[in-house]
Formats: sequence, structure tokens, C-alpha cells
Amino acid sequence: MVEQADLFIVGGGMVGAALAAAMAGSGQRIVVLEQQAPAAFDAASAPDLRVSAISAASRQLLSDIGAWRHIEAMRVAPYQRMLVWENKEAEGTLFDAAELGEDALGHIIENRVVQLGCQQAMAEHDNIELICPDQLRSLSEQGDHCLVTLASGRTFAAKLVVAADGAQSVARRLAGIGINSHDYPMHAFVATFAIEGGERDITWQQFTPDGPQSLLPLPGDYASLVWYQQPTFVRTLEEMSEAALIAAFQQQFPQRLPTLRHLVSRGSFALTRRHAQQYYRGRVVLAGDAAHTIHPLAGQGVNLGFQDVQALAALLQQAQAAGEDIAAPALLQRYQRQRMLPNHAMQRLMDAFCYGFRASAPPLRLLRNIALKLANRPGRLKQEVVRYALGLSPLSRGLRVVLPGKH
Repeated sequence: MVEQADLFIVGGGMVGAALAAAMAGSGQRIVVLEQQAPAAFDAASAPDLRVSAISAASRQLLSDIGAWRHIEAMRVAPYQRMLVWENKEAEGTLFDAAELGEDALGHIIENRVVQLGCQQAMAEHDNIELICPDQLRSLSEQGDHCLVTLASGRTFAAKLVVAADGAQSVARRLAGIGINSHDYPMHAFVATFAIEGGERDITWQQFTPDGPQSLLPLPGDYASLVWYQQPTFVRTLEEMSEAALIAAFQQQFPQRLPTLRHLVSRGSFALTRRHAQQYYRGRVVLAGDAAHTIHPLAGQGVNLGFQDVQALAALLQQAQAAGEDIAAPALLQRYQRQRMLPNHAMQRLMDAFCYGFRASAPPLRLLRNIALKLANRPGRLKQEVVRYALGLSPLSRGLRVVLPGKH
């Protein structure tokens, strides 16, 4: 039997679940497919290894769709300041939420917590069905619908399919959408530590010729350390004993590093920039990592995905209100125009940081430090930089979703 769906979302992670919750008020039949359920939240457990820096604009979206209250009830780590420097901390740039009258620049939150919060928001609506665990088997366009077949044998006729199933998107591949990709010459080593002392309201990042070194505050007495380095060096870090790893961090990271009490978890991953050659084909449209991945040094990855959610949900709501086809080529083309250029611009900006700070020629080092000093001066320029990072500038903001009862 072929089941009917208005919106079929492949991927129930942070972006896919957020889109479903954002569209819940439309009354449309929404189906979300997810391969594996996230583990239940345990307040007594240490924070997960994979975390995201959720911007002010993303927090607003999560609040609008009813997910933020669930996320906040679990755990979040707000930060009010962000310090960036190359040679000396005193010559770096400090961004402060107080400069814009905001209570925080952002929140460091475990990816799983964000996903759980969005799925809990989904569960509050009868018109959303979560299918988990199951996998996508095939996609084929059939005139006014897309035929979706799952590994379990269930089949759906969907007006629109959203591929939100990550960087290795099966839905994107089945839709025949190609990608352009670039592998960065460094890997990211991530470690979660129990800490003692240290500032808890700040993230910081020092740029070195081998790559950035970062600290992200986590809830409680924990911190996430990110070390971007050559793949061979990262493999060495993976094989170190706990004591040797702590000693390596304490020796190589800035002196402002808090005392590392013990290692909770560690892992590493290669860094690849990907960008889909188009954001839709037929009745399949891309969102989040299925459409684009970015160097994570500024924590913009999932925030770009949430901006995709904002833009796509707003357009779909407008189409429904006008009685139009939610998969009309003109509508999906508008979505592509709204999101492809800002996503590409952010990718190139991160490339500039990644490669620009690796260059060691004295004139370039001088220019970088002058730029950081200029950016640190109070004024309109610095405020606009902060607003862009928060997702509050016109270029980064996109369209805000208008939900029933919210203005």
C-alpha cells in the first residue's frame, strides 16, 4: 500500500527535526525518516564529544518551534565572550555580547541534546510521524509526487522530499545531485576534559601555522578542546595515554587553558568542504549538511543548516497559504537563490581564515595582526562583525519562520 505524505524529510537529526517542527503548524502530513534513535538524555553523564555552537539566531528559531525549552531543560553552556588571537592575547580581538545588548553570544550544546529537543517538539504534533529506525531504499519522481521506498518495505507518495540526511546524503545521491568538494590539509582532534578553574563564560581560539587551537565551555566542570593539526600528528594524539595527552595540551595550548583533571572522551575527523551543485532536483530539495559542509573553526555548520530551515519553511508556508504546489520549480529556485550564495560566502570566509593564518610570511603576519587590532576597536564595524556571527545580520539571517500564534 502506498501511503500519502505532503512533506517527507529524510534525516531526523538537528536540521531535519527542526524543519519538521517548524512546519508542524501547517497541518500538512509530515513524515520524518531517521536511521538510528539518539540515546536518551542522562543528566548524570558527562557531555558528549560532538557539540555545536548555537548562535543567537538559531536559538530564536529553536524557541519559535518549541524545541528550546526542551533543550534548556537538559543542559546548555552559554558564553558571553569570544577571544581570537594569533601571537599575543593582548593583540587579539575580544567579542562581547554586551556590545549588542545580548545576554549571550551563543550556547555550546551537545548535538544529541539539540536533536532530542527538536524531536520532542515534533512529538507534540499529531501531523508528524517519526519513522525510526529505518533506511531510504529508493526515490523516483512520478508526476505530481515522489515515490519513496524504505528498507522496511513501506512506500510513500510525497509531494516534496527534503534531504537532510547529512554530508554523505543517500537522498542527495538518489536524486542525482552532484557535489563539489575540497579536503583540507588538516584534521580536527577533539577531546572532552573534566576541568578545574578557568573562565566559564568564554570561548577562545588561537591561530597557529599548523591550525587553530580552541576551547569551548561545556555545562558543569567540563570543556571541549579542539586541536587542528596535520593528520599524522592527530594520529599520534589518538594513541597517547591520558597522562601524555593532558601534558601535550598543557604544553602546546595557551597558558589560559584551565587545569585538566581527566579525559572524558576523544576523537578525530577529517575536514572537507562540500557544496551541492544545485539545491533541488525535481521534487527533492537539500538542507543542512546534505547541501553544504564547512570548516568548523567558527562553529557555523549547523547554524547555516538552521538558516536553511528558516528560508525553506517560510517559502513552503507561503506556498501552502496561496494554494500552490510546495514543490513548484519557481519556489525551489527561490530557496536556492536565498541560501546558496550566503552558504558559499561563509565557506569562502572560513577558507580565508584556514589558509590565511597558515601563511608565515612576515608581511602577512603583520597584516593579520593589524586586522585583529582594528577589529578589536569599539564601533560600528565590530558590532556588524558580531551581528554576523550571531546570525542577526541581513546576509546571514535569512527569513524567519512565522508560526501560528507567534509574531
